[in-house]
Amino acid sequence: MTKSLDIIIWSKQGCSYCEEIKAYLQERHISYKTVDVTSNDNFRDILDIKYGVRHVPVVEIGSSETGIYRAVTAIGLEHLQKALAVNLPSYA
Repeated sequence: MTKSLDIIIWSKQGCSYCEEIKAYLQERHISYKTVDVTSNDNFRDILDIKYGVRHVPVVEIGSSETGIYRAVTAIGLEHLQKALAVNLPSYA
C-alpha cells in the first residue's frame, strides 16, 4: 500500500523564496499546507528545535500516518527538486 505524502511549507509574508516554492508546487499540482510564521515567533522556535534553523522557507515532506518528516532547510528551488525526486519521482 502506498502511503500519501504531506508537504508543509513554513513561510512568511513577503518572502520571495517562499512564493517561488509555492508556485513551483502549484504548477505541478502538488498539494501542500502552509504554516505562516509572519507574526508568530513561537513557530520559529519550533523550527529551531526541530531543524536548527529559524529562517523560512522550510519544506517538510513526510507522512502524518507515520509522523516521519524530512525537511528541506536549504534556500533554493534545486534543494526542493532533489527532495521531490526522491519522494515523488513522477513530479521531479
